[in-house]
Amino acid sequence: MAHLRSRRRLALAVPVALSLTASLGFLPAAAQAAPRAESTAQAADAGTYAYLVNTRTDRHTIASVEKAIAANGGSVVVAYEKIGVIVAHSANPDFAAKIRKVRGVQSAGASRTSPVTAAGTTDEGAVTYLSKAEAAQVAKSSATGQEPLEADQWDLRAIGADKASRINPGSSKVTVGVIDTGVDDTHPDIAPNFSASQSANCVSGKADTTYGAWRPVDADHYHGTHVAGEIAAARNDIGVAGVAPGVKVASITVAQPDANSLFYPESVVCAFVFAADHSIEVTNNSYYVDPWLYNCMDDPDQRAIVDAVNRAQLYAQHKGTLNVASAGNSNDDLDSHALTDASSPDDGTPVTRTVDPHECFDVPTQLPGVVTVSATGVTSAKSYYSSYGDGVIDVAGPGGDKYQIPDTPSKNGRILSTLPNDQYGFLQGTSMASPHVAAVAALLKSTHPHATPAQLQSLLKAQADNPGCPTAPYDGNGDGVVDATCVGGKRVNGFYGFGIVNALRAVK
Repeated sequence: MAHLRSRRRLALAVPVALSLTASLGFLPAAAQAAPRAESTAQAADAGTYAYLVNTRTDRHTIASVEKAIAANGGSVVVAYEKIGVIVAHSANPDFAAKIRKVRGVQSAGASRTSPVTAAGTTDEGAVTYLSKAEAAQVAKSSATGQEPLEADQWDLRAIGADKASRINPGSSKVTVGVIDTGVDDTHPDIAPNFSASQSANCVSGKADTTYGAWRPVDADHYHGTHVAGEIAAARNDIGVAGVAPGVKVASITVAQPDANSLFYPESVVCAFVFAADHSIEVTNNSYYVDPWLYNCMDDPDQRAIVDAVNRAQLYAQHKGTLNVASAGNSNDDLDSHALTDASSPDDGTPVTRTVDPHECFDVPTQLPGVVTVSATGVTSAKSYYSSYGDGVIDVAGPGGDKYQIPDTPSKNGRILSTLPNDQYGFLQGTSMASPHVAAVAALLKSTHPHATPAQLQSLLKAQADNPGCPTAPYDGNGDGVVDATCVGGKRVNGFYGFGIVNALRAVK
């Protein structure tokens, strides 16, 4: 499973080309960003790289650029005409430089640093499986009316989700799209709420809706199934319960099928467009777009990545989709002016560099309108690993913390949820915090069906509970060293943003 990275908010001084108006102002109300048919795509052999080519959106320009792509040794994989993003493959080492000079091209660059072959998540540490014997013991502690493993789900009680489900478990007319490693929709806790018609595999950059294509390739790609269970595991007297057990959940797979599970930008572009065009109300994004932890705008390849993914996620917002993303597990102050990135590119040879997160952006979490989520443990303190930042974090949610021990049967401070092959297990990370927030957003959408993405984000902030900055120096792992400094007040601060989301308030 690919490692996790941190997320930060895109500064307001974002280039004009990336602003909401510039990216969406030309879109008609009924615009569909459905891709056209694949052109004569060449085989993705050794030495063939993937590219993002961002253009004006008129058909003449796109047709002209497609001819230029072919003339320069490239082939079109898919063209998303309504947002002006073309995914191309080429073995020509000068391809990007030549395409950037083509009339109508606004940015272009390689989407990865290694050749295409025939993404990163934000969980912290390996999964801990719950054995059948342990599950039986937990079930003995579950109260009447609870799911068999609910006694271990301290996170539901922390945000009032157990009580909220008795009032409104969420509407089946609301769907949360899990953009991730795939979801095992055959799991008995997920099957009742799974939406196959809103699911796809976007790994190639073009949506594959073949039945079952959205599933994880193996049990090691467990991340998306865990996330889906946190959101919408059914209350059906089996296993666990989700925060919004009445809403639908869909799977949009973007992770490469190998052990690294990288999330490349063309896959994520496809996912946002697919979500938008299939009426998905909320997306959960517990990852960062590989291969760059930070995408710096003075690098033409990285700039093209920011441009392409931003066009896609803004298109989704325009179509009514709220995008929620995890803040990352580096315990970084995302409002600082100098952070060390020693992991990029993660598909090649990393080079240590110092970046300013106000100028080099974590995608998609720093993009305009995306809800950025930090993580908390059972005591409501910031999780030891969770990144933070004044003016960066929007809200917080339970993500688990092995140092904050709950009074539950398993005494496990991580988050218990579903895993492939009918299993259950514990994970921690901002990857787990983000789906709690996405699920509360789905409850809000169920209660306020006509709310826009911007209105849903405002409601998330309004109903949140803010513990305020800690009065004592923050020592997340208890080693006597101050690990982070919280900036801000009781209403808004760098650890929690506007506060920890509250499912009970969402349904009231």
